[in-house]
Amino acid sequence: MGKLYSALAILSIIWGTSFLFIKLLLEDLGPAGVVFGRSLFGFLILAIFVLIKREKIHYKELPLTKLFVVGLLNNTLPWLLISMGQTKISSSLASIINATTPIWTLLIGTLFFSTVLRKNQWIGIGLGFIGIFIISDLTSGDLLSGHFSGILFLLGATICYGAGTQLTKKTLGQVSSLHISLFTLFSAALISFFVMLFSSPDSFAAFTEWHVIFSLLGLGSLGSGVAYLLFYYLVKEGGPEFASLVTYLVPGSAILWGAFILGESIHFTMIVGLLIIFLGVYITSTKEKQKEGKAAA
Repeated sequence: MGKLYSALAILSIIWGTSFLFIKLLLEDLGPAGVVFGRSLFGFLILAIFVLIKREKIHYKELPLTKLFVVGLLNNTLPWLLISMGQTKISSSLASIINATTPIWTLLIGTLFFSTVLRKNQWIGIGLGFIGIFIISDLTSGDLLSGHFSGILFLLGATICYGAGTQLTKKTLGQVSSLHISLFTLFSAALISFFVMLFSSPDSFAAFTEWHVIFSLLGLGSLGSGVAYLLFYYLVKEGGPEFASLVTYLVPGSAILWGAFILGESIHFTMIVGLLIIFLGVYITSTKEKQKEGKAAA
């Protein structure tokens, strides 16, 4: 059990630094460049892992079109929106909004994938929205500001994650998690390469800078490569419920990184909103007790 908790702690630290590295890379690469570098470095790590394992991939048996769509929803679009959002808001606030992903996953499931929600899950979703409202800390003059648009970008990213998760569950149930990650990262790298080529071609030169390479190693190789392997280890050895605990730890890690490295302020409303979001996520993940008198399955 000690190994599981160690892996959980390491994963939360790695994913917490992702928001830090995005912030550091934006000035040199721009949003599309961040997505391209993150996807490419993550893909290379997983490709090396597959080669070391000597795992055979039967390309003709893979649903490549579905993998491409999932890659668009789970990687390309949300990472682009997160990067765009972090040009407007702090890495700490971005990580907190990102923590609402499980709530959006449930909501999208019930709206588009015929998922039936329990009463406690609706309560959790409501608390999640209250938490978002509190951390937004908006006044009437903020609605047209960059701060508000940054929040909308992050919410768009979490909605993409939710849709991608539901689509993965519905259409890629027979494909291994490693293969899903490998091919979705490849598709994200391919798409973002062309976006970067047309939107900010001059940014390619920044890939030769050592500080950019270092940050991409942290964001891509660790955050999108090693972290995926750690997450699959947690799911396999500890179960999906144990692995989902990382949701609660990543924002705390990101807030500390943002405060100590970037000098970002930690506001009272951020902490209150984060706690309410955590409560909402926790309530949505708990199972209602069986009613008395109901026969056990």
